[in-house]
Amino acid sequence: MSDTGSISSGIAARYATAIFELAKDAKKLPAVEKDFDALAAALEDSDALRDLTSSPVYTREDAASSVAAIAKKMKLSKDVASTLGLMAEKRRLFVLPSLITTVKAMIAEEKGEITAEVTAAKSLTKAQQDKLAKTLKATIGKDVNVNVSVDETLIGGLIVKVGSKMIDSSIRSKLSNLQNAMKEVG
Repeated sequence: MSDTGSISSGIAARYATAIFELAKDAKKLPAVEKDFDALAAALEDSDALRDLTSSPVYTREDAASSVAAIAKKMKLSKDVASTLGLMAEKRRLFVLPSLITTVKAMIAEEKGEITAEVTAAKSLTKAQQDKLAKTLKATIGKDVNVNVSVDETLIGGLIVKVGSKMIDSSIRSKLSNLQNAMKEVG
């Protein structure tokens, strides 16, 4: 039995490659990046849009007409709007979150950037985010975009994920390590 996560990422990768190549050839990567940033924000903010992308209740025609209306309202580029319409017709809107992530990663790679997923115990100020990005750039050698999420259970510190590397300097992790060390002694 195949893993549905890998199937979804495979579908998203094919659509992402198509959109990326079209935009790159037409020198429209900044516009496509802006479109996908807007789509990511809309997907995060709208329960109705998330429902449209994940619910099998909507017919292909309803999904396609809804996506066309959304694309028109958001003033998405022709290529992005067409791709979303095709995805709706083929019942592939469920891969939209993965598509957004994949396209944004491809554009960042093209620009020589990398994204760091940062989890903090409390929200970081702009100055703290800039300092973290500067420190990571010095370590990695590429421009770093910092995506911050808050998890108060960390108590303090940060968890930073860049590519396959992870740095966990959270107090929760340090307490857990101390607890494990104490169990080994006693």
